[in-house]
Amino acid sequence: MYIIKIKGTHHIPDYIQIRDEDFTLVAYFKITRPGRALSRCNLTDKTDEILNFAQKLPYGIVRKLDI
Repeated sequence: MYIIKIKGTHHIPDYIQIRDEDFTLVAYFKITRPGRALSRCNLTDKTDEILNFAQKLPYGIVRKLDI
């Protein structure tokens, strides 16, 4: 899986994209509200790991997410 952090604007919050190995979008959510998106793709048990990784991630950079 891959993760990307997208910078928001003054009115739009930051978002996170999680993509699979084929780069298909798996989850797309506000960094402040990951619950529903991660539960849809069965990643709720990895929420803390994903959010900790996303906090350190620079904007616009695709990184491999090994979870």
